[in-house]
Amino acid sequence: MADKRQKKRGSSRTDERIHRSKKAVLAAAHELLSKGGLGGVSVDAVSKRSGVAKTTIYRHWPSRTALLLDACSNLSARPQPPDTGTLQGDLETMALYLATRLQTAGWAKVLPSIVDAAERDPKLARLQASLHGEMRGAFRTIVERGQERGEVDKAIDPAELIAAVMGPLYYRRWFSREPLDEGFVRGVVERAVRTAGAR
Repeated sequence: MADKRQKKRGSSRTDERIHRSKKAVLAAAHELLSKGGLGGVSVDAVSKRSGVAKTTIYRHWPSRTALLLDACSNLSARPQPPDTGTLQGDLETMALYLATRLQTAGWAKVLPSIVDAAERDPKLARLQASLHGEMRGAFRTIVERGQERGEVDKAIDPAELIAAVMGPLYYRRWFSREPLDEGFVRGVVERAVRTAGAR
C-alpha cells in the first residue's frame, strides 16, 4: 500500500515538472513570436529562452511547426459581436475594436508572418484561416442580424460588406501605415453601409 502511495506521489511530481516545462516553453515561444514573428521562433531559441532542453521540447512537440501551432493557438481573436440596435452602430463598434486590436494585440504583430508562412505550409494556412475567421465571424453575425431587421437587403452578400469594412483597416495597418484613428474607422463604416444601400 505504501509503495502505491509513493508511486502516486512520484507520478504527481513528474506531471508537475512536465506541466512547468511545457508552460515555460510556450511562454518563451510567445515572447519570440511577439518580437520576431514566426521567423524568430526556432527550437534552439525557445530552448535558450525557456531553459528547457531541446530533447524535452521535441518529446512534447515533434517538430517546429507543431510547436508553432500550439503557441499560436492561444492567439485568439474571437470577439463578441456588439448589439447597439442598429447595423451601423454595431459595425462601428466592431470596427473600432478591430482597429484597436490591430495596433495593440499580440496576434496582430504575428499575423503577417503567419500569412506569409501559410503560402507554403497547409497547417499554418489552416491556422491563419481560423484566426481570420474568428474576427470575420463577429462581423458576419452583425450583418446577418441587420438583414433580419430589414436594415440591409438579404440579397447582399455579407462577405462583401465585411470586406468593405475590414479591408481598409488591414491596408492602413500593414501597407500605408497611416493612423487608424476613430474618424477614419467611422468613415469606412459609413461608406460601406451607404454603398450596401442599408436603411
